[in-house]
Amino acid sequence: MADEKTAEFNLNQQATAGQLAIQKIYVKDLSFEAPSTPAVFTEKLNPSVEIHFSNKTKDLGENQHEVVLSVTVTVKQDERSVYLVEVQQAGIFTITGFPVEHLSTILATACPNILFPYAREVVSDIATKGGFPQILLAPVNFDMLYAQQLQRLRQADAKTSTH
Repeated sequence: MADEKTAEFNLNQQATAGQLAIQKIYVKDLSFEAPSTPAVFTEKLNPSVEIHFSNKTKDLGENQHEVVLSVTVTVKQDERSVYLVEVQQAGIFTITGFPVEHLSTILATACPNILFPYAREVVSDIATKGGFPQILLAPVNFDMLYAQQLQRLRQADAKTSTH
């Protein structure tokens, strides 16, 4: 019983010992295209919206990492592109005190969660400045997306090891 309490205390102590600090948040790349203007402004639209997310990381040394959250929003009327917004919202994070096996999870979940509100604002702002109604991206569960990615990787590994 005492060993269980000690183990639980050590786990909790490890979890709280780590630090994630934001050093810088910035827009790394931004693109807006509206190929159907000005004609699209005179039409009654019922567009479809496709949203894609991805992220990548880069080790900058000395416990610093750049994380880039890419958001692509494509708005179409039938098969015709109304507008396209691509944002690469980036941040530099200092991550210390966590077990090394947790680093990839932190970079794939906690950092994108921090960057998402900034990317969401850029997407909404640029669409409005392009003459279109404001677009608000719904919250994203990066923890779930990461878990799904890990599951797909495990399944792919299982398929290749059985062949």
